[in-house]
Amino acid sequence: MIQRIQSVYLLVVTILIIICLCSPVGSYIGSDYSVSALTNLCLTMADGTKDYAPWALFVILLVVAVLAFGAIFMFKKRMLQIRLTIFSTILLIGYYATLATFIFMLKEESMTFSLSWTACLPLVAIILNWLAIRAIGKDEVLVKAYDRLR
Repeated sequence: MIQRIQSVYLLVVTILIIICLCSPVGSYIGSDYSVSALTNLCLTMADGTKDYAPWALFVILLVVAVLAFGAIFMFKKRMLQIRLTIFSTILLIGYYATLATFIFMLKEESMTFSLSWTACLPLVAIILNWLAIRAIGKDEVLVKAYDRLR
């Protein structure tokens, strides 16, 4: 199971998404140089108050992490594994759309937003999902070729 390359890709996707869940996505910098941190669960203002408006980002990443980890154990059902990985990729694209919405929705006029390096982790996960889909497809072709020889 874990010796298959797509299992390694999906495990790395799970790890990257968990890292992204726990790290801040970016920060708002006010005109008075006050910094408000935007995480996937909440917006922490400079005075310490928290606004839980971006909780949808957390839910999307949590679902992607569960799907990627669950897809590792679907090695006997390769077509289901491909479908789960494609759905995970679609959710990650939706994550970026939701992130952009929250960035512009929570931003005040005098603030600027700076992204953190962790904002690129879902993009790396999308690339790894694509590589996993290709490897799962190759396995499916190989299994069908063996069935024809029998």
